Amino acid sequence: MPAAEPETIKPVISFGAKAMIAASQKTAIDEEKQAVILKTLHGLYQNNIAVHSVFFAGMAETLDLIEAKGLKWGVVTNKLERFTQPLMAAFKLASRAACIISGDTAEKPKPNPEPMLAACRQAGVKSEECVYIGDAVHDIAAGKSAGMKTMAALYGYVKPTDEPASWGADALIDSPFQIYDWIGSLSCR
Repeated sequence: MPAAEPETIKPVISFGAKAMIAASQKTAIDEEKQAVILKTLHGLYQNNIAVHSVFFAGMAETLDLIEAKGLKWGVVTNKLERFTQPLMAAFKLASRAACIISGDTAEKPKPNPEPMLAACRQAGVKSEECVYIGDAVHDIAAGKSAGMKTMAALYGYVKPTDEPASWGADALIDSPFQIYDWIGSLSCR
């Protein structure tokens, strides 16, 4: 199979491996072939979990600033736990996060609010005290359903056809540095 261009895959990353496989193919593939590709993709990803992964520009500094302010942060992802935990460990974030919820550790994945509420329980906070940042409509829907403030990360894996302004987020941000600025403005209210 020919290699897929990153520009083809990036817009569907938030929708999981099956969406990435579908986007990488010029024509539809049958379920059997998709299952083989998925197994191969999962194996390669697991064995190379942090080889090509990097923070978005400004994220490391933003996490440091959030922690310096004494705030908790965590991760709620639809990524499977078998990938989430090693990735968090590789970036030395597992011990820093107040909660880590994966797509298969909550009863239902986003856009259901259950992962958000599980994160709140794990972190020992109320959902109305939280801000959830996501780069897909299902992220914003889950955060809103859980009673959280929400931010749509335009620097993330937003599809060219998406209209983040229509998702109902409390803020649209172009950079992780805006996360800290916005959270600081909330504490002044």
